[in-house]
Amino acid sequence: MAKEIEDRTLSHNIITRTTEVIGDITSTGDIRLDGLLKGNLTVKGKVVIGPAGKLEGTLTCKNSDIFGKMEGKIKVEELLALKDTANVKGDIVTNKLSIEPGCKFVGTCAMEWPVEQQEKVGGSIKIA
Repeated sequence: MAKEIEDRTLSHNIITRTTEVIGDITSTGDIRLDGLLKGNLTVKGKVVIGPAGKLEGTLTCKNSDIFGKMEGKIKVEELLALKDTANVKGDIVTNKLSIEPGCKFVGTCAMEWPVEQQEKVGGSIKIA
């Protein structure tokens, strides 16, 4: 049973450029999107939206590299990398953000620090 759980967390999924998905996707592994997804994408691993990929919905994952188009909300637990070919419209919440020159981004971005680095001090947050 433990081997089966380990294998699922190491899986890599690819949605090819000739594929269009309408609906939500949830995965414990990594996903590369080169096609179109109209829905929410929730991944415990890494999401790569390739240059031909497009996501219309909410993206929630641990790490993400975006080369293609994204319209909607983005929540990345660790590192979000917007590559030079990325076209992003929406609101971002992430711990770390990398934006390459040439990327197009319209929206808001909030940087959140990991809880283990925050210390509550008299009702406010002190960054360690």
